[in-house]
Amino acid sequence: MFEVWAPTAGRVEVEIDRSERHPMVRGEGGWWSAEVPGAGHGTDYAFSVDGGEAFPDPRTRRQPYGVFGPSRVYEHDRYAWGDRAWRGRQLPGSVIYELHVGTFTREGTFDAAIGRLNHLVALGVDFVELLPVPPVPGRHNWGYDGVDLYAVHEEYGGPDGLKRLVDACHQAGLGVLLDVVYNHLGPSGNFLAQFGPYLHESASSFWGQAVNLDGAWSDEVRRYFIGNAVQWLRDYHMDGLRLDAVHAFHDKRAVHFLEELATEVDALSAALGRPLTLIAESDMNDPRLVTPREAGGYGLAAVWDDDVHHALHSALTGERHGYYCDFGPMDVLAKVLTSAYLHDGTYSTFRGRTHGRPVDRLRVPGHRFVCGLQNHDQIGNRAMGDRMPSEALKVGAGLLLTSPFTPMLFMGEEWGASTPFLFFTDHIEPHLAQGESERREREFLGHGYDDWGSKAPDPQDEATFHRSKLDWDEPSSPAHAELLAWYRDLIALRRSCPDLADPRLDRVAVEVSEEGRWIVVHRGAHRVAANLGDAPVTVPVASGAVLLASDPKVGFADEGLSLPPHTVAIVRPA
Repeated sequence: MFEVWAPTAGRVEVEIDRSERHPMVRGEGGWWSAEVPGAGHGTDYAFSVDGGEAFPDPRTRRQPYGVFGPSRVYEHDRYAWGDRAWRGRQLPGSVIYELHVGTFTREGTFDAAIGRLNHLVALGVDFVELLPVPPVPGRHNWGYDGVDLYAVHEEYGGPDGLKRLVDACHQAGLGVLLDVVYNHLGPSGNFLAQFGPYLHESASSFWGQAVNLDGAWSDEVRRYFIGNAVQWLRDYHMDGLRLDAVHAFHDKRAVHFLEELATEVDALSAALGRPLTLIAESDMNDPRLVTPREAGGYGLAAVWDDDVHHALHSALTGERHGYYCDFGPMDVLAKVLTSAYLHDGTYSTFRGRTHGRPVDRLRVPGHRFVCGLQNHDQIGNRAMGDRMPSEALKVGAGLLLTSPFTPMLFMGEEWGASTPFLFFTDHIEPHLAQGESERREREFLGHGYDDWGSKAPDPQDEATFHRSKLDWDEPSSPAHAELLAWYRDLIALRRSCPDLADPRLDRVAVEVSEEGRWIVVHRGAHRVAANLGDAPVTVPVASGAVLLASDPKVGFADEGLSLPPHTVAIVRPA
């Protein structure tokens, strides 16, 4: 049975194998359907509206010829899962590892990623978070130009390849989160408007036209995206979704799309008998996203927290350009480690206005904030895609992995990867290929990257993509093995010391010195002390405490704990 939603069409046909067309019958709500004898798993097809060109199915499960080719019938039940013993994983207490399939390995496939899962298990992380995997124009892309949202990019291994990766993760004890993009679609191969009012009549963002979540016919549009979420969680056995840039949603309805989605996912979780996690990326600093629905919130499990990243990054590197301008002082770092947000109703210089809403430290646990020293945006949105130096990573990891938040690492961070993560595309259409560098430069005007055009490599150059691939010889080299061991030790320590995983924000206390550039974080009976400055300092930690993890040069003095420059230590009372 072929089905497609085309509410304003006068005639719809399904085209089989790029040749014969079969008329479809209009049903309720603008849905059309047709039975085609002999068609089934593996059949290529497309839909024609009012006698026009045939386009891929908006809900296509497979696009073997790319975003401009026909769809292919794919039956989910044909895959034989091996993860029947998997019962899911809760977000609280977990560590997330974000990766881009195309650059995680030299081969850039799901199957190649399976070969590196032992590394992630040994590292001690709990979730793998995949950047978006739907089809994109060309061979390589970050994934945020995706279209055909129900399908899987063939270059990675297609739908069966993704299932093999999820299956292998579960059998290795790793949960899997998938990054999904519901605020816009890519500029190339987006044929949704040929079928119906999927896109908003006027609202848009820098990345393109907004989706129609609140206009006429938006009930079915919302079902399109909710059905997509359900597919990933049910048919691909995903353990959760990361929702890209929810601040770019245009939805004025009384029940917000996010609340409706959370309700559906909670119901699916009950039916499947395993936890399902929704994490929003948002720059609104609004704790209502993670406030339970019964308390008037949207009921999401967690939200990305850029303020923690900005505070750590600025304090560790000294950068103050663009959106870092309000960050850097030690008291700012103290605030975000205890309150999640710097801007919680305060004035944001970068935005030129007040921003955010306070977090209730008594009622909102820290695990609802996903925080990282690095992620695909914060590296890839730098002209050269450069990463934080290993010296800064070591101190930052000590603070992040002992924090009350849900830590997230970006692939290669754990060994201080020397490879960049650059912005790359492979647009097929000449007008998109030729203008990508200029569009990227315009996106970051005012962000402190005024030399973007002279520094950033051409995103369409295939070498830009290949330069972004991890070098898996690095983790075993002496220059990188020490940092990798530090990350492993910190994650193990977080798991073995309940104080260090405690998400209660009201139980976190912080002492800082702006002059000395040091910080001491109180985590129950434990203390996390760090020297972010260029001179040795002695910090107020009781003598006789036991060093659980530290740089070898750290030691006790009469006045407290002696920290050389750019070092961190975790101690507990004797």
